[in-house]
Amino acid sequence: MCSSDLEDEERVYTYRQLLQAVCRFANGLSRLGVRKGDRVCIYMPVVPEQVIAMLACARIGAIHSVVFGGFGVNALNQRIRGIDAKVVITADVTYRRGRAIPLKTIVEEPVVNAPSVERIVVLRRDLDKPVELHPEMEVDYHDLMDGESRECPAEPMDAEDPLFILYTSGTT
Repeated sequence: MCSSDLEDEERVYTYRQLLQAVCRFANGLSRLGVRKGDRVCIYMPVVPEQVIAMLACARIGAIHSVVFGGFGVNALNQRIRGIDAKVVITADVTYRRGRAIPLKTIVEEPVVNAPSVERIVVLRRDLDKPVELHPEMEVDYHDLMDGESRECPAEPMDAEDPLFILYTSGTT
């Protein structure tokens, strides 16, 4: 079971459904050129797709870094550049205290100053106000999964291979 940041919204996944979603997203990332050792920045709200993205990165051996969705342009840019992210995964919006916060809009500026970023994957959540994607760089989260196999062999990893990069909050 996984709650989202929208009140009263809950989605239930079986282990099989979660595995299949992870494999489909992992195959989609592979189609974008993400390989073992590549770095992926995840700047999303707390939704099931965030967990799916993390597990998909682990499945193909990509190193992920989760950036808190409340961080602004400068903090996000530092983290994207700091890890040399090849792909950034985000959402169109997150909701905090009843307000919509436009994550995709926040991502646009840091990515301009991050030459390592090749693609941005956008989870479209606000169907009432669909966000426009720039096809040369941006891809819809669900479109990335369309037609992908529900199977994806796990990348063999050494015990010393990194799984993720975790930045401290600055206050710890």
